[in-house]
Amino acid sequence: VSCVKRKKLSFNICFQEKLRQQHEESMHRELEALLATANEAEAEISRKDFDGFKKLFHRFLQVKGPAVDWAKINRPPEDSIWPYERIRMDGLPDDVTASLNKLAVVKLNGGLGTSMGCKGPKSLISVRNENTFLDLTVQQIEHLNKTFDADVPLVLMNSFNTDEDTKKILQKYKHHRVHIHTFNQSRYPRINKESLLPIAASMGRGDGEAWYPPGHGDVYASFANCGLLDRLLAEGKEYIFVSNIDNLGATVDLSILQHLVSRPADRRCEFIMEVTDKTRADVKGGTLIQYEDRLRLLEIAQVPKAHADEFKSVTKFKIFNTNNLWISLPAVKRLQEKNAMDLEIIVNPKTLDGGLNVIQLETAVGAAIKSFNNAMGVNVPRSRFLPVKTSSDLLLVMSNLYSMDAGSLTMSKRREFPSTPHVKLGGSFTKVQEFLSRFESIPDMLELDHLTVSGDVTFGKNVSLKGTVIIIANHGDRIDIPAGAMLENKIVSGNLRILDH
Repeated sequence: VSCVKRKKLSFNICFQEKLRQQHEESMHRELEALLATANEAEAEISRKDFDGFKKLFHRFLQVKGPAVDWAKINRPPEDSIWPYERIRMDGLPDDVTASLNKLAVVKLNGGLGTSMGCKGPKSLISVRNENTFLDLTVQQIEHLNKTFDADVPLVLMNSFNTDEDTKKILQKYKHHRVHIHTFNQSRYPRINKESLLPIAASMGRGDGEAWYPPGHGDVYASFANCGLLDRLLAEGKEYIFVSNIDNLGATVDLSILQHLVSRPADRRCEFIMEVTDKTRADVKGGTLIQYEDRLRLLEIAQVPKAHADEFKSVTKFKIFNTNNLWISLPAVKRLQEKNAMDLEIIVNPKTLDGGLNVIQLETAVGAAIKSFNNAMGVNVPRSRFLPVKTSSDLLLVMSNLYSMDAGSLTMSKRREFPSTPHVKLGGSFTKVQEFLSRFESIPDMLELDHLTVSGDVTFGKNVSLKGTVIIIANHGDRIDIPAGAMLENKIVSGNLRILDH
C-alpha cells in the first residue's frame, strides 16, 4: 500500500512540476509577443521590467499555502525595537551638515488620487493653505538644506500612472534649493486568474487596466535599474529615508540619522523601520515579528485566515509599521548584485469593470528588513505617522489642530492633550471637491474628541466643535450648521433638534 501511495505522491509532484513549467513557458511566450509590439526604447525598459516580473511569477508558482508558519512566529526580542527616547539620548551629530550630506530622501509617489475623487497623482492634492503633498515635501527639504547648508536631494519614485503629470509640475521648483530626481517603478502585466496569462494584447498605453505598478517593494530593483543608485553612491550618499508621500509626519529626523552614521563600521545598522503603537484604527497595519532568528515584517495578507483576529489584537502585536524606513545604500547595492533581496509575494486579487478576475503580484518595501544586517525597529511617537488617505484625514490636517512651519505639521500647542480626534465623515464627503464645498471654513477642532457626520450636512463659517459631536441627516433631509455655532457633546439629528450628548 505504502508503495502505491509513494508512486501516487511522486506522480503528483511530477505533474505539479510539469504544470509549473508549462505556465512559465506560456508566460515567457506571451511576454515576448508583447515586447514585439513595442518600439525599441520602450522594449528595452520593458524587458528589464519583465525580468523582474518573471522572477516574481516563478516564485508565485513555487509557493503553496500560507507564507508563514504561525507556530514559528515570536515577538521580537526587546533589543531589536528601541524606544525613540533611547535614540534621542545619543544627541545630534557633531557635524549635522556632514551627516545630512550622506542622506537622500525618497518619496513613494506612485499613487493616484482616485480614492479621494481626484484625477492625477495624489501628491498634487492641496492639503494645507493651497500647498500640495509635493509642495510640503519640497519645503521641508529646502528648509533643511538652507538651515544646515546641506545638499539633501529629493528622489520621487513615480509609476506609469503619475510620471507625466509629476514631471510637468516639477518645473515650478527649479529655483528651490533642492535637487529633485525621479525614476519610474516597473510596469507589470495583470494576469488572468484562470489562465495565469497576461490580459494585455499589446504594450500600448491605451489599455490601462492591463497593467499595474507592483507595490513599493519594487523600489530596490527600479532604483538600481535606472542608474540612480550608482549615481547617489558616487555622490557620497550612504542612506536613503523612504516614506509614503501622503504621510505628512514623515520628516527627516536628525536623531535617527545620527544613530545610523555614528555606529562603528562592523556594527553598522543597514535598516531602520519606524514603528508606532497600534490603536484600534491600525489593526490591519503590518507588524514586526521574530521568525527563524530574523526580524521580519508580517502583513495581514500573509496571515492564515484562522489567525486574522489574533493578528489584529492590540495586546499580542502592539506596534505597526509606519513605512518610514532608513536604508543603507551600499547594502542595497550588495543585495541587488547578489540577487539576495528576499521579499514575500503579496497576491492581490482584483475584479475589473467588465467582471474579469485578475491577480496582481506585489511586494512591500519593508519586507526586505530580513535581508539586511543589524536591522532594527524604532518605536517613534505617533506624530511621525500622519497619513492622509481619506477626507476625514484631510479635515484633521487642514484644521487648527496642526501648526505648519517650513512644510512640517505639528500638533498645536493650544491642544491640551496629544491624541488626535477620531473623525468619521460619511459618503457625501468622500470626494475632495464635494468635501470642500460643504465647509465655508474649517471648524475650530482644538477641543474635539470625536466627530461623526453622515448624510447631507454643511458647515457655516467659524463653527466650533468640542468633545463628542455626532451629526446625522436622514435620507432626504439636509442639515446646515449655522455660522458661528458652537457644538459641544451634541447629537444633531435629521430635523436639526440639538440634544445634549
